[in-house]
Amino acid sequence: MQTVALAGNPNVGKSTLFNALTGGKQHTGNWSGKTVGAATGRCPGRCYEFADLPGTYALDGGGADERAAEEFLLSGKADCTVVVCDATSLQRTLILALQVLNVASKVIVCVNLQDEAEKNGIFVLPENLQRELRVPVVMTSAGKRRGLEELLDTIDRTLAEPAQPHPTWEEPVEAAGEIARRATRTVASARVLRQQKIDRLLVSPLWGRGIALLFLLAIVWITVYGANYPSQWLENLTELGYTLLCRALSGAPDWLSGALLDGMYATAARVISVMVPPMAIFFALFSLLEDVGYLPRLAFLLDGCMARCGGCGKQALTLCMGLGCNAVGVMGCRILENPRERMHAMVTNAFVPCNGRFPTLICLAAAFFPSFWSTVAVAGCVVLGMGGAMLVSGRLNRLGGSEGAAFLMELPPFRRPQLGKILRSALLDRTAHIALRALRVAAPAGLALWVFANSSIFSAVIRFLDPIGVLFGLSGAILLGFLFSLPANELFLPVLLIALTGAGSLVQVGTLSQEALLGALSWKTAACTMVFTLFHWPCATTLATIYWETRSARATLLGFALPTAAGLWCCFVLNILLSFL
Repeated sequence: MQTVALAGNPNVGKSTLFNALTGGKQHTGNWSGKTVGAATGRCPGRCYEFADLPGTYALDGGGADERAAEEFLLSGKADCTVVVCDATSLQRTLILALQVLNVASKVIVCVNLQDEAEKNGIFVLPENLQRELRVPVVMTSAGKRRGLEELLDTIDRTLAEPAQPHPTWEEPVEAAGEIARRATRTVASARVLRQQKIDRLLVSPLWGRGIALLFLLAIVWITVYGANYPSQWLENLTELGYTLLCRALSGAPDWLSGALLDGMYATAARVISVMVPPMAIFFALFSLLEDVGYLPRLAFLLDGCMARCGGCGKQALTLCMGLGCNAVGVMGCRILENPRERMHAMVTNAFVPCNGRFPTLICLAAAFFPSFWSTVAVAGCVVLGMGGAMLVSGRLNRLGGSEGAAFLMELPPFRRPQLGKILRSALLDRTAHIALRALRVAAPAGLALWVFANSSIFSAVIRFLDPIGVLFGLSGAILLGFLFSLPANELFLPVLLIALTGAGSLVQVGTLSQEALLGALSWKTAACTMVFTLFHWPCATTLATIYWETRSARATLLGFALPTAAGLWCCFVLNILLSFL
């Protein structure tokens, strides 16, 4: 089995090419930093496998991505290397190709995104480029599956033939400019001028931040109100399933049917009906912004704030990932070169509300605030979480004696969204994955919850926690809900409803309605609960991910303690302030 390495700059379509060649499911996005580890896959009908190396701008850089790609190429594991270049920016992406030519023997240059280049008035001349480099050159448009067969045939020939001599390049940067000028032809394009005007608007300090806030409000509003109907449909469907299961277990002992139906099934069904609709809508909108190319511009806007707080600019990207799932945001911290900054970014990523906390924030905001202000409240929580992550991580960096490093980031061109890919990514790769993860913990947690709820232990624990909760503007029932939500944040609302109503199971609680919360909580308690929902310990999956990434119990404990301490402090101060109203 031979190995073909795919190397290239970030955002040149390398992972898209990998998926097209192997049929893999490597997640792709219209921004840099998506691939932080090498993925491998086989091409059907070929006797070699592809290795998708991390995106890197140069082999001699100091970042983890550069080191990983360089070590793989120098190790000799690759029998052939395909360097993926961007036809829309050939000069920049040729620098890496020339560096690879200096260390590898069998090299193919794949000029991707040919269709986008032509729309921008850029025409690459493959004959000229091949004559300059003296290696095979193949033109592709991976997103439209153009040129793939030619690329595979070229790989077959390159692997079968002995290595051919090619020139080495002592000054790749200067040489790349000369080669690109001789291998491209450019005509004026109104499309490029239009994109430049839009970019100047989106990344401007004044208008750009205002537009970003409007986008955030729109996403939250659509998520809040768009999830109502599908949530009701799912709840009706799960109630029908409960009725059918009751008939099937009619002859079973009460303890068995109670544990299975009122405990495991009812909790899992409630988690799914409350969690899935807003999560699917949020991920679809998030994937849309990602696919269009807006997220890099959002990270660009956050970079200045990160620098002023003392944080690392690249952390802005990981915060965007954390909006979907904190565990994914922690894994994305691999793109940070400095080990200290990387650890600080990991332990503060949970300050950003993940998708599992949005149902709680949305439900409390909708119950206690008017329609417009409920949207503002949820959006404000997101902004507050982002700010908290920036401030705390920046403070940690300064205490550790390091200032946050700036980073170079290209703004990719705007692309027409691929609705099929967006839906697949949002519904299958993200929503279904997290929903299955939540089910794995919701069912056993529901069993434990049913046992506790039908015993004196439950009420005793609530009474014990009440004095502590009151100190922070909460209650014993709310604290108990947060404790039970450690396996998954989606469990908080079901546990809270059982604790507030005194029901023995979720079935007895009835429909998840605002009336149940309005009758048991005040708006001041709801405000403190929203703040503690925003800042408290991350879920068990995120904590495990921190440990897997750092192999440090200290870092994992810090990831648990930092947001919890911040949440308790904020709730304590907020409770004092609200007591004067």
